[in-house]
Amino acid sequence: MRGMTRAADAPRSVARGTVPRIWRFARPYRLWLLSFLLLTTCTAVIGVVTPILAGRVVNAIVAGGAGAGREVVTLALSIAALAVGEALIGLGARWFSARIGEGLIVDLRTAVFTHVQRMPIAFFTRTRTGALVSRLNNDVIGAQSAITTTLASVLSNVIQLTLALAVMIGLAWQVTVLALLLLPIFVLPARRMGRRIADLRRDSANLNASMSTQMTERFSAAGATLVKLFGRPREEAREFGERAERVRDIGVRTAMVSRVFVASLSLVSALAQALVYGLGGWLAVTGQIEPGTVVTLALLLTRLYTPMTALANARVDVMTALVAFERVFEVLDLQPMITERPGARGLPPGPVSVRFRDVHFSYPTAEQVSLASLEDVAVLDRRAPGEVLHGVDLEGPAGSLLALVGPSGAGKSTIASLLPRLYDVDSGAVELSGVDVRDLTFEALRGAVGVVTQDGHLFHDTIAANLRYARPGATDDELREALRRARLGELLDQLPDGLETVVGERGYRLSGGERQRLTIARLLLARPPVVVLDEATAHLDSESEAAVQEALAEALVGRTAIVIAHRLSTIRAADRIAVIEAGRVTEQGTHAELLAAEGRYATLHRTQFADPDSPTDTRCLVPGCDHTHDEGDLPLMR
Repeated sequence: MRGMTRAADAPRSVARGTVPRIWRFARPYRLWLLSFLLLTTCTAVIGVVTPILAGRVVNAIVAGGAGAGREVVTLALSIAALAVGEALIGLGARWFSARIGEGLIVDLRTAVFTHVQRMPIAFFTRTRTGALVSRLNNDVIGAQSAITTTLASVLSNVIQLTLALAVMIGLAWQVTVLALLLLPIFVLPARRMGRRIADLRRDSANLNASMSTQMTERFSAAGATLVKLFGRPREEAREFGERAERVRDIGVRTAMVSRVFVASLSLVSALAQALVYGLGGWLAVTGQIEPGTVVTLALLLTRLYTPMTALANARVDVMTALVAFERVFEVLDLQPMITERPGARGLPPGPVSVRFRDVHFSYPTAEQVSLASLEDVAVLDRRAPGEVLHGVDLEGPAGSLLALVGPSGAGKSTIASLLPRLYDVDSGAVELSGVDVRDLTFEALRGAVGVVTQDGHLFHDTIAANLRYARPGATDDELREALRRARLGELLDQLPDGLETVVGERGYRLSGGERQRLTIARLLLARPPVVVLDEATAHLDSESEAAVQEALAEALVGRTAIVIAHRLSTIRAADRIAVIEAGRVTEQGTHAELLAAEGRYATLHRTQFADPDSPTDTRCLVPGCDHTHDEGDLPLMR
């Protein structure tokens, strides 16, 4: 958003309590984690013991004598055995590391995915999908590395550094002290370069994320259509190319900084080696230390400088991992607003009635349902939303059709969204057969209420899979029957793959009318006793609308229905029509009663049928209604 700081640029710090929460996630793996740490410790010890044995080999060669050959062979075999042991231990440690890491990824991803599924619709209307997916991918993997990579690296390097330093001081403290004098020359630039590399990689990750977002949005059918309609392919390609070039430039700089870092490491290490050989060799020549000690010191030097380098940058690695964990916990800490009450129950048997009792409702605030980082802003919108429904009273007896009409923004769709608990009321109650929907189990509510919206969503999957989303156990014959009743039987016969036809992302391989009828088939398969039609034919042409109207009439037979009307003619035979304006019910009654009252409904009716050239022959939605009319239909302002 313009004028707002991006969340990625805002200062961050790790929240207190993050580490204990990490442990709670890692606790199920504590025995494997302990085994992993023990094997890592063994590897570090072997790394220090091997140089000591190498030094003894040199001493044995220099000393000579009758038993020198046997001693050299024994030491060489010991070094070989340690090498084999280190390799096997390394394999074991890697297995534990992979098992723990992949297990944590599964646990974290499952926890986040399950939690996100429980969030209200308001959460998804505010959140960037790419940012949310990133939590499930990049942040979860970054969090996992804290356990399997960062922890192991820190532990191994601390052990190697401690042992190497202790052995070197014991062998020749003078050489060790002089070697340590070179550490500041080595460690301080290493820290600066490590940070520089981390900054470059962060910039590259951000740019890659931007390119990924651009590709995700532009490669969808709707996004590609928008780009083509407004003639922006060249500008899109230029913007993408600029980002790609910046990633390239950052890649070159990262490679050069990394090379400078490696060259510096090699240079300082070579200087330290020269110091060890020079001073150590002089001490050996003068008889103050053994020749093999010089070799041991030289080999141990690498075990001293390499861990120092890693530990110098360990703080960056640790903070990166902790921030990744925190970003995962940030999502898990968002409390779902729609929850199943303890003791929730099912619906009583029989037909289901609908009742709205003095319903007041306001949409939730941003702080209740969202995160600044998921919206890509520094601070969430703190404005308090006003009340949108004011004391709504409506009733739909079992098997009846209640129609809602009114201007755009009046609150019709909001009223409909309260029935399946996409939101909860602030006060009052929404009831099914006299039971508050908040007292029903989620399973009972899902089985009781079916919804068909303006733009019925389909997954990028087969027709069969999209239908079975409503009833997983449905047979192929039941699927075909639902499609026939939804007026899609002929289409199914024409498709080479039949039920296994993939509909494409959001169903874009089908026409608008076919998509809508497929969502109706899904509803027919679910067999809910209550149906909500939210302007289900709003965006269709006359021919498609007629087919969908026939399918909808089939879907409403024997069911209680709430219909948000697109054309007044389709609901003129409704049992009850309610006019909604500014979140209030201003009129209720039958079509004839409302026309006779000469109120808002009559005005809407006259406006809609004022044009004699409007489309004709629009069918009635009410089951059993054979009415067609030749009055013009102009779309009602929604």
